[in-house]
Amino acid sequence: MTNQPIQPSSTSRNAVMAILLPIVLIGHFLWNVLTPAHEFPLRPEQVMTMTFDFFMLAGLFAFKRQMPQPLFWIALIAGVGLFALRLSSHGWWTGHLVYSFPPR
Repeated sequence: MTNQPIQPSSTSRNAVMAILLPIVLIGHFLWNVLTPAHEFPLRPEQVMTMTFDFFMLAGLFAFKRQMPQPLFWIALIAGVGLFALRLSSHGWWTGHLVYSFPPR
């Protein structure tokens, strides 16, 4: 008898990602809605954040069958909401709902 190494199953990793991805997407949306922005990011950071949000939203569809349906729909609304926050002039740069200067 030979001892063969046990390889982790890819289904367990996919199950973890199918739960972790929507939680991160929902958390990011809640952070942007509940926390005011205090400064504008640089242009590369703004584009990188929007790209990251887009790929998380696309990844949500890749794991759609492996996650609970209510979690998928809540995360989908949060992902679309991240782009809806960028429709205002300050929101375009910050991605947050509210923009304010901190007191000095």
